[in-house]
Parts: sequence; C-alpha cells; structure tokens
Amino acid sequence: MALPIDPEALTESDIGEKRATLEMDHEEAVEFVRECCLEAGFGIPVEFSPSEMLNEKVDADRDPYYVLGACNPSVADRALDASDKQIGGLFPCNVILWEEEPGRQHVYHVSIMRIARLVGMAPDDDTMAEIIADTGEITEELFDRIETESP
Repeated sequence: MALPIDPEALTESDIGEKRATLEMDHEEAVEFVRECCLEAGFGIPVEFSPSEMLNEKVDADRDPYYVLGACNPSVADRALDASDKQIGGLFPCNVILWEEEPGRQHVYHVSIMRIARLVGMAPDDDTMAEIIADTGEITEELFDRIETESP
C-alpha cells in the first residue's frame, strides 16, 4: 500500500514536533513536565506508563517511558466542531517522556491538530488554522517553560 503522504517530505514544523532534554531522574521529570503543562494551559486528563504495563504484561524490559495526555478544553471543543468530531480519535495531545539514560530524560510532542489536517481528519481552512495557531502558542509556552525552568 502506498502512503498518501511522503513521510520523508514532512518537516518538524509540518507535524508540530517539539523536543527537549532534561537532566533529572524520570519521576522528577514527569512531575516537572506535568506542572509545566498545567502552567501553560494544558490539563492532564489521562496519564500512564506504557513501559510499566509492557514490562508487567509481556516482560518487555523497557526503560521508563511515560505519557501525559494533555488537553486544553476550549481548544479541544473548537477542534471537535471544526473536524465534525473526527479529531477526537487522536485526543488527547500527548507529551511523552522517556529515559535516554539514568538522569537524562527526553520530552517529545507532535501536534495532533497539524496531523489531523494533514491526513484529512480536519479541514484545511481558516478555522482550523486558528486552532492550530492557538495550540501552537500553548505548546511553545510549554516547551519554553520546560527549557527555562528545569532545575
């Protein structure tokens, strides 16, 4: 099956990719990023550790890996309307932390709003462009906080 989009042609900007590295232990990093999310305007309605689940269920021997399911309710509400409710299949906006090595954590995020537009789950119109801009501002604030406030 041929993909309708050439993944090699996509840039970090196309998918709203953001990265940061934290020099702290994993649990401290999760708490720190959770607080940064809240300060930037994201709530965290869902969070879980895939590594704990996989290590328990299939003896995967995974290093710490954690997902913070971030959500700004007013933007999410607008995105549901703009996408005829389809974007809910991608909710929430995930902020992921994984341990690169003990004492060094990687923070990663991609924009579900941008991805939804790229794959046709949301329209390519002014309303969606405003939603993408709004979530982009919140995400910029989040990563600015992560980079400037880390201990």
